[in-house]
Amino acid sequence: MQLFVGLGNPGAKYERNRHNIGFMALDRIAEDHGFGPWRSKFQGMVSEGTLDGARTVLLKPMTFMNLSGQSVGEALRFYKLTPADVTVFHDELDIAPGKLRCKTGGGHAGHNGLRSIHQHIGESYARVRLGIGHPGHKDGVAAYVLQDFAKSENDWLEDLLRGIGKGAHWLAVGKPDRFQNAVAQAMTPPKPPRPAPVQTERAASPEPEPTPDPRSPLQRLADKFR
Repeated sequence: MQLFVGLGNPGAKYERNRHNIGFMALDRIAEDHGFGPWRSKFQGMVSEGTLDGARTVLLKPMTFMNLSGQSVGEALRFYKLTPADVTVFHDELDIAPGKLRCKTGGGHAGHNGLRSIHQHIGESYARVRLGIGHPGHKDGVAAYVLQDFAKSENDWLEDLLRGIGKGAHWLAVGKPDRFQNAVAQAMTPPKPPRPAPVQTERAASPEPEPTPDPRSPLQRLADKFR
């Protein structure tokens, strides 16, 4: 069994924030794979289903970002899971928009949601780091992550979420590399097919003109009876 956790803040005012891309990822997985309805549990919202035969629980903590670990810890204990069964989807400032990276373990790099999860279950869980880019200066980070995605970002965001939905089953069966490949394919538009070479009909070669016979008619007649 797998527990997929998406990080974000509850409420309509935060719905399209960059900080909520983890929620968006889980919503897309649930939609694309026919998961059950979202219901309130573990101080969060939960949806259950299967990915490639693996039972998977999706969890969106409703505690606000800084207390996400409370919700994750409750779910972990209820299902008797270990941190190795948990994958957290979260926004990542240090990765370019539209890119993602998978990793297991390590620090929280100042991300308040990850910091809270570290406090409740330790650091030995998997993460899907969803790139949102950096505002350019650390003083602008707080405002930046709480801004909605710009309209100009809609195309890459939709491609990224489509790739996450398409590749999610690879995560559930422990193949993050295959998951990353599926997302990369969704982000790369297919190359147009090469045009077929134009078949041109060759003009028929003219028949060569006969070589003039230098013999006189009398010689030709004589040669015929030789």
